[in-house]
Amino acid sequence: MKTIAFFNNKGGVGKTSLVYHLAWMFADHGIDTLAVDLDPQANLTAMFLDEARLETLWSDDDHPDTVFGSIRPILRGVGDIATPHVEPITAHLGLIPGDLGLSRFEDKLSDAWPRCHNDDEGAYRTMTAFHRLILAGAERGAELVLIDVGPNLGAINRAALIASDQVCIPLAPDLFSLQGLKNLGPTLRDWGRIWSHLVTKAPPDLSLPRGSMQPIGYIVMQHGLRDSRPGLAYKRWMDRIPVVYREAVLDEDAHPYPPVDQDPYCLSLLKHYRSLMPMAMEARKPIFFLKSADGAIGAHIEAVKSCYADFQRLAARIAIEAGIAFA
Repeated sequence: MKTIAFFNNKGGVGKTSLVYHLAWMFADHGIDTLAVDLDPQANLTAMFLDEARLETLWSDDDHPDTVFGSIRPILRGVGDIATPHVEPITAHLGLIPGDLGLSRFEDKLSDAWPRCHNDDEGAYRTMTAFHRLILAGAERGAELVLIDVGPNLGAINRAALIASDQVCIPLAPDLFSLQGLKNLGPTLRDWGRIWSHLVTKAPPDLSLPRGSMQPIGYIVMQHGLRDSRPGLAYKRWMDRIPVVYREAVLDEDAHPYPPVDQDPYCLSLLKHYRSLMPMAMEARKPIFFLKSADGAIGAHIEAVKSCYADFQRLAARIAIEAGIAFA
């Protein structure tokens, strides 16, 4: 099993939509996939499930069928994680639903991080809660786990990313995404370095993540003309991505470096598919599964086909990096 987090501490780059579509694409190719919503905003869950199901999941204070319900015993200090519920989406796709209540775990995780230095077993159980609930959720044979996290460098994301084998970074071609890269890279290295020390002090009978957080590349979202900005402005920011990615994320010498469309670390340049996203949200399916009955007619049909081809290529690239067969 391979666990991949999709993360950028700059919000609004289409991260959740990316995880949603990739989860469907991998499942469509017969790969048993588990999507895990560790963003306290729970937007990924809202994309997968209709309002009636969400109301059922969040109907009382316990929320046993969400990620919050799974970590609630730790939050209350009365036990370890509860067995996570996996919501079936298709035969090859499951979801561990998110929950707005997960934000209450932030302080507990913040407190646990320094206490791990004091060999506190309870702190280690708190820090590894996401890792262990992912393992439990994947017990039915998930080959690939895709994790959606929020756009920040807080304690919840630290625990989520430590539970990840690899990290994929969605970007927009703008100043904010580049600044996000400059923060993200050093932070991941610091977390990895500290965790590699902490695992040597952990209880021997506790399942621990490696905390490798290996960056596998970046995805440029919404490239091209946007709003009233000229294309040249986008090109200027895109031209800077390869060097910033190498310097900030990989801690490598960035020169010489290729243009973004030839950069081996660039996994994809994805279109926005603006007009199709509201249609897909209403139909509650990925863009590339839209049919004429959903309103995808005329030029939209070609855009749907193009979207499928784009995500198929991207999924194939990610599968190569993850060591997963993709046919």
